[in-house]
Amino acid sequence: MDSNMDIDTAPFTFAVPQPPPEAMSDPIISSIPSPPHISHPTETREQFKAIPVKVHIRRPERDSWVYAGRGVVTLEVSGHSSQVVVRSTSTNKILTLFNETSDLQAEKRGNFVVIGCVEGSKVVSWSLNALNNAETLRLLASIELACYKCQQALGDPRTHYKSRRRIDRVIKDDRRKRHKRRKDQDAMVDAFSRQALSESAEPVPSR
Repeated sequence: MDSNMDIDTAPFTFAVPQPPPEAMSDPIISSIPSPPHISHPTETREQFKAIPVKVHIRRPERDSWVYAGRGVVTLEVSGHSSQVVVRSTSTNKILTLFNETSDLQAEKRGNFVVIGCVEGSKVVSWSLNALNNAETLRLLASIELACYKCQQALGDPRTHYKSRRRIDRVIKDDRRKRHKRRKDQDAMVDAFSRQALSESAEPVPSR
């Protein structure tokens, strides 16, 4: 070997692998809350709690309520539609149900939800007595949700408005007739009581 040959005495360097840099935490991104959980329709159906009620019914041309027993109200969902079903607690028989095809008007009166169902020119009224105010509000909201005519309101709002006006008119007319019958009955009872008092006040002829 030639002793005059230049030998490269530069030290050898080896690339030492370095760990990847840690991701920097962005304070703005980290402060963004996670998106809320969107419940699936099946979860809503499973989470609905049945509402125990006392059921009364007032049939057409009648002024008094008839007790129909204790019942339980459930909200049954099928696809995009739902219905409120009232079943008897003792027999599990369906007493009545309300859905999008029902022509009705529901209102809250204390712990009662009174539903006037229009059938032609007649009105069948249901009274559902819940346990407390919270259950009553939940019951009313369930009925309004199940019976809202969404397709008609969006597709034909004019027909929807006319239908609502007709339902209101029939129910108001039924209420007016009931009040008139009650007033006539009270007047008749008052007349009979006055007649009975006048007859008892007449002196008995002496023999």
